[in-house]
Amino acid sequence: MIDEHEHPATLRPSQSSSQKTEFDFIDSLRQRVASTSDSLIAGIGDDAAVFRGSAGKETVITADLLVEDIDFRRTTTPPYLLGHKALAVSLSDIAAMGARPLWSLISIGVPEDVWQTDFVERLYDGLLNLANRYGVQLIGGDTSRTHENIVIDSVVMGECAAGTAVMRSGAGAGDQIFVTGSLGAAAAGLRLIERGAHLAEQNLGDEDSQKLDHILLRQLRPEPRVGWGIVLGEERLATAMIDLSDGLSSDLNRLCTAGSVGALIDSALLPIDNYVAEMCGRRALDPLQLALHGGEDFELLFTVRSKDVPRLPRRVDGVEIKRIGEITAAHEGVKISEGTRIWDLRPGGWKHF
Repeated sequence: MIDEHEHPATLRPSQSSSQKTEFDFIDSLRQRVASTSDSLIAGIGDDAAVFRGSAGKETVITADLLVEDIDFRRTTTPPYLLGHKALAVSLSDIAAMGARPLWSLISIGVPEDVWQTDFVERLYDGLLNLANRYGVQLIGGDTSRTHENIVIDSVVMGECAAGTAVMRSGAGAGDQIFVTGSLGAAAAGLRLIERGAHLAEQNLGDEDSQKLDHILLRQLRPEPRVGWGIVLGEERLATAMIDLSDGLSSDLNRLCTAGSVGALIDSALLPIDNYVAEMCGRRALDPLQLALHGGEDFELLFTVRSKDVPRLPRRVDGVEIKRIGEITAAHEGVKISEGTRIWDLRPGGWKHF
């Protein structure tokens, strides 16, 4: 549940009656997210959330941390989009397990000057809008004060039928490798933001501005593939799955290591975002490198037995999939081909440390 974080009294800032308090915020948030779930017994307002388990179901839980100046910059990320992203990254993890997201707990620490603005309310606007799209109930969390940087902790819980969670370790030689959506735009958006690009303050209508906004929003407002995750899990189509948070090269290697298998992907089959291929050439950015190593696309990378490929839907929630290669024996390693040339695909994505 969302509660005031315990601090020694000597560390508490002085507050006048006109200042916003944690309790005011928690109470307003509780009213905004009144429970509609029969499973939730106690939510925001108690010391912990309580919910009934379902027979024949397994609970899936994930947690993600976003730290200012590491994972985002306040100067380039509007609070509404930051709230969206904070939840989206956790929804993506639940999708990668083939589960259905149901509940979330969000904890946030902000400096005093940020608390006294509408930043937190706007952040929760973006978060709750995304939660409502997928029927996810906010059931708790925490608020606290930090000295300088904003810190957001997102926990999401979901469910799947017993024994149906999709692990990273289930791929076998001969399985086909697929990816949802397109690759490279999130990394391109980050590079452009670092060079000073920003979202248009209004719809300018010209084609280049719309393409630039598309690329920037793939970084600032990622779309978790919740629908695909549910279908692949419930229909038992995916043998292994991982979300592309750190880059295709790194995450494919993780999936192969977990399953003790190798992989061969074809660079010509990679679904590189059309706008990335078109616009990045002008800015000395390599679309293939962005697609392979950029990260934060939050697409799903998954494997399917050859016999089950005909059962795959063409699209879910308007999002298509693309076959990019095949699982091989472990001794063959993780490789990529470009025409007749084949080379090792080593992890080249994001490293946290």
